[in-house]
Amino acid sequence: FDFMPIGQAIKKAREAKGMTREQALKLVTDPLYLATLMIKSGDADGEVAGAKNATGDVLRPALQIVKTLPGISVVSGAFLLLTKPEYGENGLIVCADCAVLPNPTAEELAQIAVSTAGTARAIAKIEPRVAMLSFSTKGSAKNELVDKVVKATELAKQMAPDVMIDGEMQADAALVPSVGASKAPGSPVAGKANVLIF
Repeated sequence: FDFMPIGQAIKKAREAKGMTREQALKLVTDPLYLATLMIKSGDADGEVAGAKNATGDVLRPALQIVKTLPGISVVSGAFLLLTKPEYGENGLIVCADCAVLPNPTAEELAQIAVSTAGTARAIAKIEPRVAMLSFSTKGSAKNELVDKVVKATELAKQMAPDVMIDGEMQADAALVPSVGASKAPGSPVAGKANVLIF
């Protein structure tokens, strides 16, 4: 494998920070940087790296080289959860944000929802039905954290009107059809969610 063009690509991407050619060539021997360069150049579609590496170490090269999509200012992490076939999409549920942002604002939560819906489409190959999770379902509890999820749901719907997004709802209302029908009647997502945002 020829590291020279990739090393030059790192140097170009990092020139503003004063990186030398030698530093760039050394950096490219790090699998996390190499993977993000391959993604940026179109030689790879993604990387799996979180089990053995710290989240910050995985995100650093992605933020330096790949960056976020236009209109998205927040980075988030998603997990693919395999469970019983009656939940999600034949047992597949995409969950976010599970590793990066511990206390997002409503605006950030909305961006996470839209980004994760994109992940569900691109990686899981499923049409997303996004549930914005809370400890309240459709006003069953009053709290500023519930208000944040309600606002995030509204913002996410505005950002991605083509995506089924609903909330606020508890996990049982999002995943179990009978509970969803009882707690959130008429919801296009309740009881059928395959993407959980929390």
